Amino acid sequence: MSTEHAPPQGSTESPAGHAGGSERGTTVSTHILDTSVGRPAEGVAVQLSVRAGTDTLWKGHVLSETDADGRCKNLPALPEGTTHVRLTFEVDSYFTRHRRAEEQQDAPRARDSGPAKPAGPEKPGSGSFFPEVTITFTVSPGEHYHVPLLLNPYGYSVYRGS
Repeated sequence: MSTEHAPPQGSTESPAGHAGGSERGTTVSTHILDTSVGRPAEGVAVQLSVRAGTDTLWKGHVLSETDADGRCKNLPALPEGTTHVRLTFEVDSYFTRHRRAEEQQDAPRARDSGPAKPAGPEKPGSGSFFPEVTITFTVSPGEHYHVPLLLNPYGYSVYRGS
């Protein structure tokens, strides 16, 4: 049984409650899975930036943080005219908090770079090889883009989901 309601006559509200008539705004969602432990990555700061065309400057749109399910559930629709989106995931502090870069992964650092140096809380930037992950992609009006990040201390993968 549907709980949707018909908008009042003459309203620009769509049945799903989105403004703008029959076309919904362009939206983005994301989540992060820490593949080194097979769990969602909670507490990762995510900056969503937008631009309209390749010759314009990036504009910060929203700053969010992943929840216990590794998802950012509060990302608003993109501004009209957006053609490119950039998601920046601040992952270094996540791995520093969880100490997974050295303890959970068979890191090649000691083998390839000589004796390992102890990593401690006093050593900034010791959480992962990639302190941040930045993903840039193009968007079309009215589409939804789900962009998951599969993450571990020494690598990552991203794809367009559904």
